Formats: sequence, structure tokens, C-alpha cells
Amino acid sequence: MHAATTTITAASGHDGSGIDGNVYTHVVDAARDAPAWLDGLVSVFSTYGLVLFAVLMLIGWWQARTRDARQAVKALAAPVLTVIAFAVSTVLKQAVHENRPCQSLHVITVEACQAPGDWSFPSNHATLAATAAVALWSVSARLGVIATVLASAMAASRVWVGARYPHDVLAGLAVGALVALSLAPLVSRNARTVAGLFGRTRLRPLIAS
Repeated sequence: MHAATTTITAASGHDGSGIDGNVYTHVVDAARDAPAWLDGLVSVFSTYGLVLFAVLMLIGWWQARTRDARQAVKALAAPVLTVIAFAVSTVLKQAVHENRPCQSLHVITVEACQAPGDWSFPSNHATLAATAAVALWSVSARLGVIATVLASAMAASRVWVGARYPHDVLAGLAVGALVALSLAPLVSRNARTVAGLFGRTRLRPLIAS
């Protein structure tokens, strides 16, 4: 046993345990029985792993600016897309009002239970990770692969630590991917124009080495 949830009365929101609460319970039970070092590692990644996506986007931008100005613009657009995806995820949270699983189910979780009103659907972590991964594919296939693997791991980690239901993270991945894919054509169409504008200003170092 690594961390026990405190009994918290759920907020007046939706109970999503009927969707895949049994799967969630199996996962958190496995986490409870896992070695402490593994739970600790997963918990750290779950909490701070989004920093890795920021690093990958920074690497993608740095590499792109040495190759092609349009690619550099696409790299600069990646963090903008993640902000947009976060906004979409936040709107969905306020619309759905799904209580956290630890508020609806009596389970022991790695991560402490969040306060009522901190809605669960969709997972912000999964949303941001998926958006970054899809955006990075247009910059570098290698970075895209790495980010995709990390996004999958991030989604799984959120369930492992008890913070989300499986459907929360799957929805987050879908939202993030859809936002990135829907806006990618807009970024591509305007990349040359933006590169030209930047090239005539002091912002030129952002798109060329």
C-alpha cells in the first residue's frame, strides 16, 4: 500500500464509474500491489512528464530552424495548438462535470484524491500529450514517434495513479489529436506567409539559424 485516498464526498457531478469503473479498479489494484519504486516512478512521470513534451517541441523547433523556415513555423505552432487543445478540454470538463473516479469508488490510489469540482473528463494530461505528439509529426517523424510513445505512457500513467478512468484518457487523446489534425492544414497553408513576415522583422532568428 503506497497511498490511501481520503474519503471525499463527490461533487454534484456525473458518476462515470458505470462506463469502465471495473477496468479502472483492476488497474489501481495492480498499482497497489506493485513495488513502491514502480509506483513512485509512474507517479513522477504522471505529474511532471508533460515537461518532456515541451523539451521535444523545443528540440523540434531548434532542428527545424536550421532546415526550413516553414518547418520552423510549424514547430512554433505546436505549443500554440496545445494551448488551444487545453482550452477545448477545459470547456468539455465544464460541460460534462464528471467526478473523479476516486470520489465515486472506494479504492486505494497512488495519487491523493482531488478535491470535488476538479472534473475528470477528459484528461488534460492526455489531451496535451496527444496534441504535442501529432503536432511534432509534422516537424520530425522521429520526434513524432517518441512523443506518441510518451503520450500513450502518459495516458496509461493517469489511470495507474488513480487520477482518471480509462475513458477519460482515451477521450483526452482523441480531443488532443483532433485539435492538432484539424488545425494542421491551417498551419501548413499559412507557414510560408508567416515565415515571410518573420523574415522581415527581428523575429527572423525564430525561423532561421
